[in-house]
Amino acid sequence: MPYWQNWSGRLGEKVRDIHFARSQGDIAGLIGGLGSTAARLRVAGAGHSHAPLVVGTDRVLDLSGLSGVIACDQDGMTATIRAGTPIYTLGAVLQEAGMALKSQGDIDRQTLAGACATGTHGSGRYLQNLSASIESLTLVDGQGKVRVCSATHQGTDFEALKVGLGAFGVVTEIEIAVRESFKLKEQGFSLTGDELMAQLEGFDDSHDRFEFFWQPQQDQAMVKIMVETDEEPVYPVAEEGKRCAYNYEVLPNHRPHRHTEMEYSIAAEHGPACFAEIRALLQTEFQEVAWPVEYRRVAQDDAWLSNAYQRDTVTISVHQDVNADETQYYQACETIFKRYRGRPHWGKVHYLEGDAFADLYPKWREWWQMRDTFDPKQRFLNDFLRAVRPSLDP
Repeated sequence: MPYWQNWSGRLGEKVRDIHFARSQGDIAGLIGGLGSTAARLRVAGAGHSHAPLVVGTDRVLDLSGLSGVIACDQDGMTATIRAGTPIYTLGAVLQEAGMALKSQGDIDRQTLAGACATGTHGSGRYLQNLSASIESLTLVDGQGKVRVCSATHQGTDFEALKVGLGAFGVVTEIEIAVRESFKLKEQGFSLTGDELMAQLEGFDDSHDRFEFFWQPQQDQAMVKIMVETDEEPVYPVAEEGKRCAYNYEVLPNHRPHRHTEMEYSIAAEHGPACFAEIRALLQTEFQEVAWPVEYRRVAQDDAWLSNAYQRDTVTISVHQDVNADETQYYQACETIFKRYRGRPHWGKVHYLEGDAFADLYPKWREWWQMRDTFDPKQRFLNDFLRAVRPSLDP
């Protein structure tokens, strides 16, 4: 039997079939051919998720053959892109059209659809999740029907599909709002933990693009500030913290070391206090942890399952080597995050159950009700999604 595993190798299992799709028609035929069976199907992007979003299914659909930019609309400032397109391939193509993604994450290995479906984000107090820029989606639903979805068709309910967890159907194309091409200049510097805590609120208030990695065993933080610039790019691109180039050359970083990761999003005003508790936890109870803690900012949006749904947000990420048992460490961190009403990143480790999500996302039940209209046979629900699905009985 075929075997699928994620990027880190932590999540993997045998499945009945891995199907490599190269066209929308192929996908519609595959789903339609499942007929009245109870077969379940999940889409695999780049496998960069640490959460069990693909495992626990019968079949895996690989969209790596469905890649590339379909069209760039320079008047409307949108780009239509195939779902399986790796983000790292977009920068140069969009730049040639005078365009750029409004925001992107620290990693650019993900596919566009996978990154949007899990609420992937970059860092900036005025920068929203990548999914917030979606103008329309084309998908194949649970009955094999091709549907074009947008605010024109669904009204405000379209916000449910933007962070869709692959549960509404197989997304084949995304029309995304972009901006004009731009360059970034990056400044990196170190602070002690005490210096960081003394300046943290000031950094948040005075810099649009600000983030840091705090190293627990050294109690040192690598702080990064990025500003838009008219300066010419400097090639070869410098090391992280010293780059000046186009956005897509500065924002992503090379993270080759395999790890697990937990990330929670909390209201921005509580970010410094929450980080202070995580720092104290590592300094007192988990002194053996060598992996850094990451701190970023995200602007609020209206996607129903966005980590930044209707609140400006700080995200705090903790990491551990993939060969280590992170359970006690992550559970202790999660206890702190929960006190601040944190929302877990959909693509990373967490231990929450269904009732907890209902408390964190005001439209949790409505999201599921709408999802079921796209996939009444629950074709796209794996073990994890079935476990957190609320009862929708009247």
